[in-house]
Amino acid sequence: MFQQFVHLLSPTILVPWLFGMAFGVFVGATPGLTATMGVALVVPISFYLPPEAGLAVILGVSFTAIFAGDIPATYLRIPGTPASAAATLDSFEMAKKGRSELALLLDLWCSCIGGTIGVILLILVAPQLAKFAIQFTSYEKFWLGMLGLSLAAVVSFGSTFRGLMSAMLGMLLATVGLDVVSGTSRFTFGNSELSGGIGFIPAMIGLFGISEVLRNIHAGTVLKPPAATGDDTASAGEVTRVIVRNTPTILTSSLLGTFIGALPGAGADIAAWCAYGLAQRTSRKPEEFGTGCEAGVIAPTSANNAAVAGAWIPALVLGIPGDSVTAIVIGALLMYNIKPGPMIFQENPQQMQSLFVIALMTQVLLIPAGWLGIRTFSWILKMPRSAVLAGVVVFSVLGAYAIDNSLFDVWLMCGFGLLGFFLESQKVPLAPLILGMILGPMVEENLRVGLISSGGDWRPFFTKPISAFLAATLLLTGLAPLVLRLLKARPKPAA
Repeated sequence: MFQQFVHLLSPTILVPWLFGMAFGVFVGATPGLTATMGVALVVPISFYLPPEAGLAVILGVSFTAIFAGDIPATYLRIPGTPASAAATLDSFEMAKKGRSELALLLDLWCSCIGGTIGVILLILVAPQLAKFAIQFTSYEKFWLGMLGLSLAAVVSFGSTFRGLMSAMLGMLLATVGLDVVSGTSRFTFGNSELSGGIGFIPAMIGLFGISEVLRNIHAGTVLKPPAATGDDTASAGEVTRVIVRNTPTILTSSLLGTFIGALPGAGADIAAWCAYGLAQRTSRKPEEFGTGCEAGVIAPTSANNAAVAGAWIPALVLGIPGDSVTAIVIGALLMYNIKPGPMIFQENPQQMQSLFVIALMTQVLLIPAGWLGIRTFSWILKMPRSAVLAGVVVFSVLGAYAIDNSLFDVWLMCGFGLLGFFLESQKVPLAPLILGMILGPMVEENLRVGLISSGGDWRPFFTKPISAFLAATLLLTGLAPLVLRLLKARPKPAA
C-alpha cells in the first residue's frame, strides 16, 4: 500500500490529478456546468494518460465538482450542480447573516469527511451493498421514489399543503416529453424542443437564480450591498467546534448518502435531499432549518460527497452505473481493459487497489483545492449588489445555453425564473418542486413497469419484503408529524 502511495505521487500522475481537481472546482462553481459534464470533458483527455493518472483525473473532477457546487449556492443561491440544490436552503441564509466563510468551510470539511466515509465503506462492504442494491426491482424503486417525495413535506417551510402542491407540480412538469413506457409525446404541443422533456439544469437555474434576481428587484434592494459584508471570517477553532457538535449528523448523513449512492439511478442530489430531510426530522429544533442552521448546512454536503463514492459500488461490482458520472466511468474503465463485474477484484486487483488509494487521497487533496476555490470566489461578496445580480443573469444565461447550445433552454430558464418568483411570492417553496422533477420519472416509470410485469396486480408492491418495508417506512414518515402534533396539543394534567 505504501509503495502504491509513493507511486501515485509521481509527477506524471500528480500533476494531471491536481489540474483535474482545479477544473472540477471551476465546473462545480459555474452554474450549468455539472459534474457529469466535467467528467465527460476530461475522459477524452484521459485516453492519453496512464491508467492511474486517468482514474485520478476522473475522481478528482467528480469529487471537487460536487463540493464546489456549494460555492454559488452559498453566495448567490444558485446551485452549481444539482447535488448542491439543498445547500441553497441554509448555506445561503447563513451567508446573508455574514457567515458565508463558516458555511463554506463547513461544506469543505464535511464534504471531505463524508467522502472519506463513503470511500471506506466502498472498500469494506462494496460486494455486500451491491448485492442488496441489485435486489431492487421496479416495485422497490417505486417506493423509494415515493419515500423521497414524502420529504417534500419535510423541506417545506410553513404550509405542508403548499409543499406537497409544489412537489406535485414538479412531478407534472416531469411528464413533459416522450412517455417513458410507450414512447408517445406528452404535453409537447408540437414543439420538438420539448420531446426530450424539460431540461433540469435550465429549470434549476431559473428557479433559484433568475427568481432571486427578480425578488431583489421587486424588493428594491438592487443597489444595496450584499448581505454578507464586514468581517466575514471563521477561525479553525470555530469550525472544529461546529463539526464536533454535529458529529452524529455528519455520520448519519454520510452513511445515508453512501447507501443511496449505491442504489442505481439515485445519485448525489437525492442523497442530499434525503439527508437534509432526515436531519430536520430528527432535530430537536426543526423550525431552525431554512434559517441558516448548522445542521442544515452539514447534512446535505456530507451526504452528496459520500454518495459519489457510493455510486462506485454498483459500477465496479455489477457494472451498473450508480449515477450519470459512473455511467461515463464504466466506459473509461473498459478503455483501460478493466471490465466491471463480480470478478473485477480477482482479475484487476492492482488497478482496484490504485483506485481505492486515489479515492482516499482525493479527499485529502480536496481540502487545499476547495480552500483555494473559496478564496477565489469570495471576491463576489465585496462587489456591489447590482453587479452581483447582473453577473447572476449573465452566468445563468451562459450556463443554460452551454448545456445544448440551445436558445430554447435560455427561454426555458427565464420562464422558470418567472414561475419561481410567482411561487415564492405566494409562499410556495421551490425545493419540493425540484424534488418532484427529479423523482417524478423514477416513480412513474417503476409504477408502470411494475404493473405491466404483474399484469395489473398491485399486490407485489406490498407483499415483497423490501417493498413492504419501504411502504411501512413511508407510512410512518407521513404519520410521525401528525402524531407529534397531537402529542404536543394534549393538555397537560393539572398539578
